[in-house]
Amino acid sequence: MKLLTACSFSLLSLGLFVADAAEDAPDPKTLERPAEKTSASKPAESPEVKPKETTGLVHVEGKELRYAAQTGLLPIFKEDGTVKASVFYVYYAAVDASGEREAKTAAATRPLTFCFNGGPGSSAVWLHLGGLGPRRVDTLLDGRTPGATAPLVENPNTVLDATDLVFIDPVSTGLSRASKGENEKQFLGVEEDIEAVADFIRLFCSREKRWTSPKFLCGESYGGIRGAGLTQFLQTKHGIYLHGLQIVSGLLNYQTISESSGNDLPYILALPTLSNIAHHHGKLAAPLQADRAQTEADARTFATGDYATALLRGNSLSEGDRKRIAARIAGFLGLSEEQVLEQNLRVNRWQFRKLLLKKEGKVFGAYDARVLADDLTGDSAAPSFDPSADFLRGPVSSSINAYVRETLQFESDHPYRVMAPVPWNFNQYANRFVSMEERLAEALVKNPRLKVLLQVGRSDLVVPQDAMRFSVNQLPLPKSLQGNLRFEEYASGHMMYFHLPDAEKFREDTVRFIRDACK
Repeated sequence: MKLLTACSFSLLSLGLFVADAAEDAPDPKTLERPAEKTSASKPAESPEVKPKETTGLVHVEGKELRYAAQTGLLPIFKEDGTVKASVFYVYYAAVDASGEREAKTAAATRPLTFCFNGGPGSSAVWLHLGGLGPRRVDTLLDGRTPGATAPLVENPNTVLDATDLVFIDPVSTGLSRASKGENEKQFLGVEEDIEAVADFIRLFCSREKRWTSPKFLCGESYGGIRGAGLTQFLQTKHGIYLHGLQIVSGLLNYQTISESSGNDLPYILALPTLSNIAHHHGKLAAPLQADRAQTEADARTFATGDYATALLRGNSLSEGDRKRIAARIAGFLGLSEEQVLEQNLRVNRWQFRKLLLKKEGKVFGAYDARVLADDLTGDSAAPSFDPSADFLRGPVSSSINAYVRETLQFESDHPYRVMAPVPWNFNQYANRFVSMEERLAEALVKNPRLKVLLQVGRSDLVVPQDAMRFSVNQLPLPKSLQGNLRFEEYASGHMMYFHLPDAEKFREDTVRFIRDACK
């Protein structure tokens, strides 16, 4: 995949999902009341959907946890008071023995986490029915091919015992839509998206009386960009100061992952991840295969040392040094020296998915490199699909559509857009890479109590773990605040909660993070 600038790049451009992108306004079947007639001087407000209320229970750590589930469409208003979009959400709140929401009597102490995935163009279904919610799709990325459909089961690794949860589908994803006559493009951009999600959070806190609650954001993938920008925007625009920001397999700076001419940083940062993947598939020589952690550490030292220096030298590198560096790369990646030289010492992540297991006729996933599939692409340079994503889409899509309509009882004829191939506006960042590093640093300086949890997967090729490590090391922070950020590492990939051992650790790390941030 060729990435020219951050202006044209999105994680969605990997081509891992295809979704219906038809423009459609909020479903008239779900409208509670007709619009009231008003004078010409006062624009009529669009009718709103009455939220649906259901209840459920889940067992967490051997205890029964009862909860209320609320689904609805929250309006995004224009300056004149008319509705320009409706944002679909699912809100889970723990309830007491009488069925009363705990937050009703303890709003100041009951945490609240707003959750979203990335894309851009992704609904929140992955975190919702995979990681954090009280129900999960009964399928795992454990080497087996999931079925076309899968049942929803209790999620014993939900974090609902530690925090209430709100899953947000940004405009044009899930069941969220721009209003009739409104151009959805006004929401499809870095800054436009941040402002719209911030408006949702502000209004939600008002309507649900959660202004005094300890508040958290959880963003995955591009959700790292959104989450960091939101954290700063909520402070400056709405006076909402968060207790914590959780970034799952996310990024803060597109330069760290955009393999493009003149940008060697992604090759340096990806090398430890590529080595981990080669180790997982047993492709390293015996000394390197013996100790994964040590090999990863050695690969990182080489990447930021001799390898980075070699790339900086470019054509001035002697032929002998060039071959020496190629041999070191080949050793860490399980490739031949010739393969590395053919790529000019820069092993493309997407082509690596095909090169490593070429003799076996297999390719592995980008979202989770442990997941294999037959190679159907012949002599092409890179795989045509991603088994770690495509294997999940069917069961996840069928599950969320059934769950929303049947269990949560929210009626809509609109398609639930799991992933929407939206055109994203990066124009504010023309001729530079999108970065939220400075804005996150600003948010931390202005709110020294803010804590940040960064969760990375060793088998994630979409956002290699060292991309986030690099960004954190570049944050312009005083030493007194550097301890506010904590890393947690997992064996699997981008959506580590679909791997059972990692799902358990994911819960433990998240619950500890929330409770520590509230002390």
